[in-house]
Amino acid sequence: MAEGIRKRHSRRCASRAGKRCNCKAGWEAWVYLSREGRRVTKTFPQQDEAKSWRVDAIRAAKHGASRPTPTDARTLAEAIEAYVAGMKDGSARPRRRERYKPNTIRSYERSLRKHIAPSPVASLKVGEIRRRDLQAFADDLLATGLSPATVSNAMNPIQAFYRRAIHRDELAYNPSAMIDLPEGSSKRPKRIASAVEAAELLAALPVEDRPVWATAFYAGLRRGELQALRVCDVDFGANLVSVERGWDQVEGVIEPKSRAGRRSVPLLAVLRDYLWEFVPRTGRGGEDLLFGRTEDEAFFASTVDGRAKRAWKALNSRECEAAEAEGRERVLLRPITLHECRHTFASLLIDSGANPKAIQQFMGHSKIQTTFDVYGHLLPGSHDEVRKRMDAYLRGNGA
Repeated sequence: MAEGIRKRHSRRCASRAGKRCNCKAGWEAWVYLSREGRRVTKTFPQQDEAKSWRVDAIRAAKHGASRPTPTDARTLAEAIEAYVAGMKDGSARPRRRERYKPNTIRSYERSLRKHIAPSPVASLKVGEIRRRDLQAFADDLLATGLSPATVSNAMNPIQAFYRRAIHRDELAYNPSAMIDLPEGSSKRPKRIASAVEAAELLAALPVEDRPVWATAFYAGLRRGELQALRVCDVDFGANLVSVERGWDQVEGVIEPKSRAGRRSVPLLAVLRDYLWEFVPRTGRGGEDLLFGRTEDEAFFASTVDGRAKRAWKALNSRECEAAEAEGRERVLLRPITLHECRHTFASLLIDSGANPKAIQQFMGHSKIQTTFDVYGHLLPGSHDEVRKRMDAYLRGNGA
């Protein structure tokens, strides 16, 4: 049996007479706090919960927490509500960042209102919640038919709250860790257009919409970054596009997604051509929004997306008629979204031979691991690629 953990037995348990245990008294875990000269003990129904608590309690004690036992007596609903309020006023912030994004705050509020508050787990005390309680919460949501992604979003504010409490030594046990959720199979694969396909998609668009889509294709800006892009952010002299801010549909201008989100992206020649003609037509300059409905109001993504879909559908309809009349196979365009244009830009960077660190910088990823996680499958290094490179290298060295 693990050190610091013992099986508990009820007074009427047969083990007291030397027989096999027949009770369900649970398990007891303890840790010794050398700084305080005392032992702290806690009981659990399951052995794995006792083990988990003891590991967390020892870790907390080593990091200077004077009380590894749970101390937060608020209900989970009260704690999450206070946490969201702190997100709004800035007193609760993400690690290494100044504030939460408005969209994240709204998402947490929505999860609290729709999923957390109506559930039985909402009335449990923060310091008394165990992993089994939150696992049951997740399982119940899945049983109602919600997708794994939706359930994961519902868990996000709970997990963020507990991570913050652990990091600040307010709690020693994180019951939200290692919650089992199915990965889900409905996630759509990334749509990536080839260089030729990107050019064809752009050519089919209304002239006034081509510049914003070209910036998504050839600079990889996120939708909010496109909405917040100003005329002065495009430097034709230095051939750079500066990303300085994002856009929230409710709050308006916001800070970039992360510190790495503030970046400079090369102004490619193909994009320069689109923007060089576009800027004078707008009559805007300086701090004015480049693609906005007005000088200070961002475009509606749904409007831009809708016009593009209609244009591609119309072109495909004409192609179907022409193919039928000419007796040949149809060559249709596959629609794409603004965010998928960003994936295309990353793919074009990789195809051009850009190194992963440059790709990380241009895409605005905080960590290079994110770049590898999202686009690693596109990087050179597949079995066939490695085999071809090694065969060529060895032939050149006389092997």
